[in-house]
Amino acid sequence: MKRIHPLLLSVLTGLLLAASWPVNGWTPLIFVAFVPLFFVQQYLGDTGKKGMFWLSWLTFLIWNALTTWWIWNATAGGALAAILLNSLFMATVFQVFHVSKKWLFRNQRGFGILIFYWISWEYFHMNWDLTWPWLTLGNVFAARHTWIQWYEYTGVLGGTFWVLLVNIIVYHIINELLSGKTIRALINSGILIFTVAMPLLFSFYLYNHYHETKQPVNVVVVQPNVNPYTEEYNVPPAKLLQRNLTLAAKKVNDSTDYAVFPESAIQENIWEGDLRRSQSIRTIQQFISHYPKLSVVIGATTYRWLSPNEKRTPAARFYRKGMYYYAYNTAFYIDHSPYVQIHHKSKFTPGVEKMPSWFFMRPLEKFAINLGGTVGSLKGDDKITIFENPKTGTKIGTAICYESVFGDYVAGYVREGAQLLFVITNDGWWGNTPGYRQHFLFSVLRAIETRRDVARSANTGTSGFINQRGDVFQTTPYDKPAVIARQLNLNSQQTYYVKNGDQIARISGFISALILLASLVQGWLKRQNSLF
Repeated sequence: MKRIHPLLLSVLTGLLLAASWPVNGWTPLIFVAFVPLFFVQQYLGDTGKKGMFWLSWLTFLIWNALTTWWIWNATAGGALAAILLNSLFMATVFQVFHVSKKWLFRNQRGFGILIFYWISWEYFHMNWDLTWPWLTLGNVFAARHTWIQWYEYTGVLGGTFWVLLVNIIVYHIINELLSGKTIRALINSGILIFTVAMPLLFSFYLYNHYHETKQPVNVVVVQPNVNPYTEEYNVPPAKLLQRNLTLAAKKVNDSTDYAVFPESAIQENIWEGDLRRSQSIRTIQQFISHYPKLSVVIGATTYRWLSPNEKRTPAARFYRKGMYYYAYNTAFYIDHSPYVQIHHKSKFTPGVEKMPSWFFMRPLEKFAINLGGTVGSLKGDDKITIFENPKTGTKIGTAICYESVFGDYVAGYVREGAQLLFVITNDGWWGNTPGYRQHFLFSVLRAIETRRDVARSANTGTSGFINQRGDVFQTTPYDKPAVIARQLNLNSQQTYYVKNGDQIARISGFISALILLASLVQGWLKRQNSLF
């Protein structure tokens, strides 16, 4: 293989990964996207040549840049950091796989190691301070929901397993054909057909035989289309709220159970110690009073003073000597009762809403980018909050923006009893790019994993409804105010995924630890033998 060939093959994998990604990609390409990079790994491993890390970093840099470039519209620095770091992390995982394959199997076999390493990495990437799981491989099927109805058992990490397994089989078939091993290639072709067809057939069966239990509620979703750059922080809060309520009034009636408004719809500074002082909350309560069944879910920014003896976390903000407060990205549940229920966003966008809490980075917290109505790290809750209708007992899980990207986190709402899911977000920061459309499609995955109907309210971007099979209804256009209404169904049953979470990640993590330990021992033994 000439020196230029590994470079070209690495570039090809990056381009194939990007070309398979929603919303404009052709999904089947994901099943061959890793194959060129596998040939690079095999060649470098066989010849002992170096450069696997840098070539794989190039691959993943291309993929990240071509699929998440739109972050630049909101923050150039954040986009650069996300693309470079995410690519670096992926390349590190691939490099560790490369070394393990050489040390354990002398590079003659062992591609399956990557499956366990990669799934373990994706799960870890969902659960640390620099989390950015946008490019979790299983997300690639978000635009092909009829293919992955079995996510109700595995979640998106099952999709990651499927993608990597098929790529490994395709690599072996091509390699065997190039080596003249026709019989083995034919056998593996049969395995390939089975590996691709069986999940698809099972999914089609689940899709065609799934029926929602008829427990209807009537939901109105509002998309006010407030420009986050020119209006959100400049127009008086009362005027912004009235824009939302005026839209809602076009669809809300006496049979409406819920009206859902987007993240940051309330721009009044609200202190949680005394919600009765909030003019915005009083205005919403007055609006609700005209409709006998109506409850409202709406986003806001809230603050809370710390008591003098309360232990401060890194998210605490200094006001003046002896006084600190927390800022929250909040969802309110407001109904006919005087009590306002509160949910705080707890999955934060790194660098935007939260800086890593590592001790050496804490001085940087105050530089967190202003994209959520506050500056600095936000405070989240230690446990999930469910909204409950005091009259009917209906329980609602409300994911705020970035929270909807995390399958196991959203499943947590359902484990706590949520019968219906709302997603409230503000996708206007990215402009008219693939970003807001990708974000909407991730809610399709959450609907399938949990088998819950979803009502999604975006400030602008895409609002709409999703049923328990992942079918999408009444999507709204970008950059247009809109209000939509639909009857959704409650569900009280829990899927296997809801009950067990990312079980596939826990298994992969255990196997990865064993493989990594065996690799280190084998590498040490080889070094010791070389000394004698």
